[in-house]
Amino acid sequence: MNGEPGDELRAYVRRLEAERDELLERLENVDLWAEQTRASAEAVRPLLRSMQESKFWKARNAWFALKHRLGMHPDGAQPPVDLIVADYAPLLSKRSAYERWLRAHDLRRSDEEVVRRLAALLPHRPLISVIVPTYETPERYLRAALDSVLEQLYENWELCVADDASRDPAVRATLQEYAAREPRVKLVLRERNGHIAEASNSALALASGEFVALLDHDDALTRDALFHVALLASEHPEADFIYSDEDKIDDLGRRSEPYFKPDWSPDSFLARMYVGHLAVFRRALVEEVGGFRPGFEGSQDYDLVLRVTERTDRIFHIPRVLYHWRTHPESTSAETGSKTYAYEAGRRALEEALARRGEPGRVEQLPEPGSYVVRYEIKERGKVSVIVPTRDHGEDVERALSSIFARASYENFEVLLIDNGSRDPRSLATFERWAAAEPRVRLLRYDVPFNFARINNHGARLSAGTYLLFLNNDTEVLAEDWMEGMVEQAQRPSIGAVGAKLLYPDGTVQHAGVVTGIGGVAGHAHKYADAASGGYFNTLRTTNNYSAVTAACMMVRREAYERAGGFDEALAVAFNDVDFCLKLRRLGLYNVYLAHVELLHHESKSRGYEDTAEKRARFEAERLLMMRRWRTAEASDPHYSPHLSVTAEDYSLRA
Repeated sequence: MNGEPGDELRAYVRRLEAERDELLERLENVDLWAEQTRASAEAVRPLLRSMQESKFWKARNAWFALKHRLGMHPDGAQPPVDLIVADYAPLLSKRSAYERWLRAHDLRRSDEEVVRRLAALLPHRPLISVIVPTYETPERYLRAALDSVLEQLYENWELCVADDASRDPAVRATLQEYAAREPRVKLVLRERNGHIAEASNSALALASGEFVALLDHDDALTRDALFHVALLASEHPEADFIYSDEDKIDDLGRRSEPYFKPDWSPDSFLARMYVGHLAVFRRALVEEVGGFRPGFEGSQDYDLVLRVTERTDRIFHIPRVLYHWRTHPESTSAETGSKTYAYEAGRRALEEALARRGEPGRVEQLPEPGSYVVRYEIKERGKVSVIVPTRDHGEDVERALSSIFARASYENFEVLLIDNGSRDPRSLATFERWAAAEPRVRLLRYDVPFNFARINNHGARLSAGTYLLFLNNDTEVLAEDWMEGMVEQAQRPSIGAVGAKLLYPDGTVQHAGVVTGIGGVAGHAHKYADAASGGYFNTLRTTNNYSAVTAACMMVRREAYERAGGFDEALAVAFNDVDFCLKLRRLGLYNVYLAHVELLHHESKSRGYEDTAEKRARFEAERLLMMRRWRTAEASDPHYSPHLSVTAEDYSLRA
């Protein structure tokens, strides 16, 4: 709707946004009234009406004050630009972390010619077919999407557009205009509406490139997006599936909500469609799996990735923002709950994937839109050996064992209580009572100098279970089916260690997966976060692959434990669980965190881990061992992002 008063306001705001850095430096000294005239008064009344009717406007609290003030000045006594500056200056003075990040990392106009020249020098310059299904796309968003392809710094592309019988003649006219002026634009105008899967297949049929890249009709690529795809294809000619990071962009060109993704994490993907955009596939493989399937509208890309990744493990992640999701009232990205049919389609796609893969189970849709939990059928209910080391702490052990047996819907288990030199009579009496009263509890004396790794290895050697469950003595089980949940995952041949969500008694997170590199070695993801929150893009509430999980509650198949060589006893206290998990990962296994398996960890937040010179020296030696062995301070964690903090545990941006 070109020419409406709202466009004038947006133009003012875009100009203000573009000049905000200079404005912040000069704000106090610039006379903001000087250049304004009463000519803007004519625009105020219709502008106010437009605002009152706009859902987009109402959704943004920052604009409510401006709307109110415009209503107080219908005669134009205070021009719109003044109002914008007055309301936005405080916001601009608090530059967001992402705005700062963009200034440091985003492609600059001055660098574009360099990128263009590098693109021309690539040893392999594959043709990339960008496929775009369109339907009733607002003209300005459609033009922005198409222009984002035409403006690519990498030029060996084709744009394949299929319009799904749009009724708005402006859509057809716009597409025909672009096809007429750019020979690399291929266009098909469908006569019958078939929804997005069929329209995507029509666009795919136009493609002749080695790779196909998916672009939604109202989103946009960054100018260097296809260059980075081609660069990766040159470095890894075997690549079959490539995906990048992404962010969101609004009508004013403001970018927000960057999603810095992990490298390929298959169990994370089964919990949510985290790969998103930009997604690029080898065209032959897409055709081999049958393209986009009708019946999965809204989750057709999710379904496609599920099928493609069953055929290939040549999957690569580009840790750069190459794609902008458009946020506007009609877009899926503007309101995650707006398209429930898409999430139901995603659930069905997952169920069919499980059937194809021969992994019986059910898919539960979580309350958070687009999030799922896969509950695998337990094929054989093998024995679980729960290994609980302790020295005294009888009250903790009483609470831990009581919770295990009170929530023991999985009955085939034993508990090995490893007494590491207890002296407290009450604690000893508690241990003896449990061993006498409960035949599944075995009390084992192991009176050696404290070495957490050695104690757990000792328990593993004496255990009888198919599965080993290492459990701290100060934990308390909360979920009835906690052991089933862990066995469901541990039985799978692709899985190494299985971890749980551990909470402090105050309801904050103690453990929800371990990220390597934090603090030089490793740290806990989302530590101290509110357990009721979703965390970083809902990772706190969903199953996720992590490089490690804590041995405060960790299950592993005995076979995998033995292949990895157990815990390294040179790491007596710190990092032995991280080291063990990294050995599992080196074997090609994935470690996984289960959000639906919750325990309380009665460890104090203020616990003094290293409160003597001897302990500090031991910790430093273990830290250096880990850094030398695994290069944790230099190597990027594949299940994290190089753009996220390694000094904090809250998924904040790296400075």
